[in-house]
Amino acid sequence: MGTAKDSRVKRTQRDYTQGFKLQVVAAVEKGDMTYKQAQKIYGIQGRSTVLTWLRKHGKMDWTHPVRITMPKSPKSQETPAQKIKRLERELEDERIKNLLLNEVVDIIDAEHGAGLRKKLIAKEREAFNKKEK
Repeated sequence: MGTAKDSRVKRTQRDYTQGFKLQVVAAVEKGDMTYKQAQKIYGIQGRSTVLTWLRKHGKMDWTHPVRITMPKSPKSQETPAQKIKRLERELEDERIKNLLLNEVVDIIDAEHGAGLRKKLIAKEREAFNKKEK
């Protein structure tokens, strides 16, 4: 019951010619496969062998590790007073948006008779509107 995968022969360290190494490195750098896939496909035993070849023979720069840092957001540089003003503006925008959506639902209910809002929610909204005035 041997399949093609089972019949692969593990290689020893002396089997790797310079051309073979360059072929594996080129395939990985091209994006055809990951280094782990190359390791399985070519029967390379060492876990870091392909990575070592990539560092030695590859075209990528491995001298400096890549560090991705998140840019500082303008919110983190706000003073407390600025933050309060920004949050108040956002709250007011949300209130206006909420009122607009409620009016749209009222219009749809009136014109089409669709019961989009339950009676309890409508009563609560009317009570809230009375408090505001």
